[in-house]
Amino acid sequence: MAAEGLERRRDRGPHVSALAILVVALLAIAVLCTLQPTLLWPSLGFALALILVALVTSGRAAKSIALPDSGPWLSQDVQAPPSFSQLDLARAVADPLIVFDRNGVVIHANPAALSAFDPVTPGTMLQLRFRAPELQSLVEHALNGSDGSEPVDYAERFPVERVYRVSVARLDATRGLFALIFRDHSEARRIDRMRADFIANASHELRTPLASISGFIETLRGPARNDAAARDRFLGIMQDQTGRMARLIDDLLSLSRVEMKPMLKPGETADLRPILEAVIATISPRAREAGLAIETDLEEGEAKVLGDRDELFQVFENLLENACKYGRSGERVDVRLHRTTEGGQAGIAASVRDHGPGIPAEHIPRITERFYRIDAEASRNQKGTGLGLAIVKHIVTRHNARLSIRSKIGEGTEFTVFFPDQPAISSN
Repeated sequence: MAAEGLERRRDRGPHVSALAILVVALLAIAVLCTLQPTLLWPSLGFALALILVALVTSGRAAKSIALPDSGPWLSQDVQAPPSFSQLDLARAVADPLIVFDRNGVVIHANPAALSAFDPVTPGTMLQLRFRAPELQSLVEHALNGSDGSEPVDYAERFPVERVYRVSVARLDATRGLFALIFRDHSEARRIDRMRADFIANASHELRTPLASISGFIETLRGPARNDAAARDRFLGIMQDQTGRMARLIDDLLSLSRVEMKPMLKPGETADLRPILEAVIATISPRAREAGLAIETDLEEGEAKVLGDRDELFQVFENLLENACKYGRSGERVDVRLHRTTEGGQAGIAASVRDHGPGIPAEHIPRITERFYRIDAEASRNQKGTGLGLAIVKHIVTRHNARLSIRSKIGEGTEFTVFFPDQPAISSN
């Protein structure tokens, strides 16, 4: 504002100076005419000429300070902002957005909408492309002029299931343009469903041993109060059930710790060979009790990877323990460590294979899910919690490794963890 006032005062300078000169000249003529009356007519002519000159000068000055009828005072160096069309803004929106007219015909679909709902090209009837009743009702309310329509949920089943929260907005009342906006809530729904399933499964796994312990306590306090043989048998079962709950809680805590740091990559190196040797030494007594022999084929030399030693120990302990539990009919478990190439990538592979009954093909994609069991009763009899392979999957993912499962009915199952070479490791 100060600069604007200064500019205006600078433009009024010539106008003020002309008026001052005119006033002084007229005063001088008046004095001259008083002293010399004979000069009256020449003086009046000269005065008229001065007035004409002053009027011309003041007119030019007025033009130089003329202001626009409206709008801000802009200097010539300031340019007007560029104009953006509504379609330009629609293309910039990350969520699927479809612009349609008062007839329900698609005018524009942004790239996200084309990717999610192909085909939905200009000219498509919106109500023919989206046949869900809730979406039809939302569009109909908008076309009928209803404001403030509540968003609705809409699910696409193909090519993958996606859940959207859909709302409609009026863009241009005169031209009758509307926007249908889809916000993807699939990930939030998936997490909510996983959380609900997890709580239900964990509650069920804990409820079973608690109910068993509660029943035995009630029996010991009642009919079996003085039965020493029954008391010893019941106390042994109760101890097994409390051990099962303790294992379940330990596995839940382990899974929670791993899931809290999925993107935190290990910053240290670990040698897989001594880790596998330590795991084999730990599991061997239980394997001998089950009548199993653990045979090893560990490639000589170092097998260093980027990884946390304790977490990798947990991975192979789970895999070897499962092989001993569920593959005991094969009487042998093979542990192998070797360098290999997988998918055109060089690295180190560590595998654990049993020679038991094998896993049906339909179960393989799901056996790393939490609490998923092929045979729930057999798993409980083997003191399994249903969380071991879920922990393995999360640790392997965090270590930028890959877990593959190969199984054939009657020939056993092989779990392989492949660690691609990392620059920091391969250069050593």
